[in-house]
Amino acid sequence: MQTTPGPLDDAAIPAYLRALDVPGIADVHVHFMPQNVLDKVWAFFDRIGDDDGRASWGIAYRTAEPERVATLERLGVIAYPTLNYAHRPGMAAWLNAYSHDFADAHPQAVPSGTFYAEPSATADTEAALAYGARIFKIHVQVGEFAPDDPILDGAWSALERARVPAVVHCGSGPHRGRHTGPEPIAALLRRHPDLSLIIAHGGMPEYAAFTDLVEQYAGVCLDTTMVCTDYARALAPVPDAVLARWQRLPDKIVLGTDFPNIPYPYAHQIRVLADLGFGDDWMRAVLWRNGARLMRVPAP
Repeated sequence: MQTTPGPLDDAAIPAYLRALDVPGIADVHVHFMPQNVLDKVWAFFDRIGDDDGRASWGIAYRTAEPERVATLERLGVIAYPTLNYAHRPGMAAWLNAYSHDFADAHPQAVPSGTFYAEPSATADTEAALAYGARIFKIHVQVGEFAPDDPILDGAWSALERARVPAVVHCGSGPHRGRHTGPEPIAALLRRHPDLSLIIAHGGMPEYAAFTDLVEQYAGVCLDTTMVCTDYARALAPVPDAVLARWQRLPDKIVLGTDFPNIPYPYAHQIRVLADLGFGDDWMRAVLWRNGARLMRVPAP
């Protein structure tokens, strides 16, 4: 089983992709947000270390929007969403409008959508699907709502019918929320077993329980956002037994990075995945095939 060493820095990523013979990277966990929203997100990360004693965050790609687009192009990321998420009522429609306009202006951006636990959730979801949204983002921790709240049944049913995936931040890391953890997602899947869900951050720190759901439901995957990075290893390392299960699930693990809101170079995420030693074909699936399939991105 051949394992090509991962890139040591961002400049080495294109050569690494050529060595793997993949057309580029399909990253399912990228954020482009209205600047006023992004400023608040960055302010939150800037407080890490000051508020809780953890290592400071230090956003690696704190640049203007055009430069962030250009950075992804240089890195070889040829398919990515905007992944806005609503954290209070009344946000979803205008966040979806931003995502729609961004995707119209940037051919490599995949139209994305979001919804919140409010009466308009079904209408917001159906409107986003009508304009072509091919991936959604739901943040259970920040939104502070239960993913299996009955008010969301229409929204989840619409995604289930459309076979459109949702990236869901539902693990209890880095901070436990009122509705985080595997049980609310398990309850959601019992009601909507054909949903396509991408569990963000590998389900950190409940890696094993979320992997159980991946093995049980055909439409459930894990994204790699922060997984096995130096920062995450210090916070919540993945048990070896879980990593062994992930090696056997090459079609269920998909690259996510949280660009631009990461405290290390983009290449570090790729390098630590390659260092797992699962082989080049596993990396091809994670970096390109799975994300392209989920976001319905044709090969260039």
